[in-house]
Amino acid sequence: MRQSAINNSDSSPSTPAIHYINSNFNRIAIVRLKNGTDLLDGLKKAVKKEGIKNAVILSGIGSLTSYHVNALDNTTFPTKNIFFKAEGPQDLLNVNGYVIDSRIHAHITFSDEEKALGGHLEPGTRVFTFAIITLGILEGDANLRRFDDWKW
Repeated sequence: MRQSAINNSDSSPSTPAIHYINSNFNRIAIVRLKNGTDLLDGLKKAVKKEGIKNAVILSGIGSLTSYHVNALDNTTFPTKNIFFKAEGPQDLLNVNGYVIDSRIHAHITFSDEEKALGGHLEPGTRVFTFAIITLGILEGDANLRRFDDWKW
């Protein structure tokens, strides 16, 4: 694995403007969640059972009976979130994100007959027919620890 950083002249040396790693997938895991399962909790359980430390959520589809997501509500720091929560049938169009140090950071997109919505996955998003999520597990030395830290 290789890590690199590119700094702008006006940024602190400890906070790279661009930071990236190169890694390979160690393996692929495909997780299926059944009716009634909480999507976030199911992903957490699969990651724990499989001992996954760092991964890319490559894809996800299915359907939902309820959703709970958050999105940003401002463009200044500190960030503020707005939460969306509702019951009713939804097609799960996409799941993407990361597993960072065994912690799930997932975003979802879903739709009904009128609109599509999306945001950061929260507890309370329930599977209807099924959900299938594909994880690309990164090699053991991949370090994503600060990738989703907005203060970095």
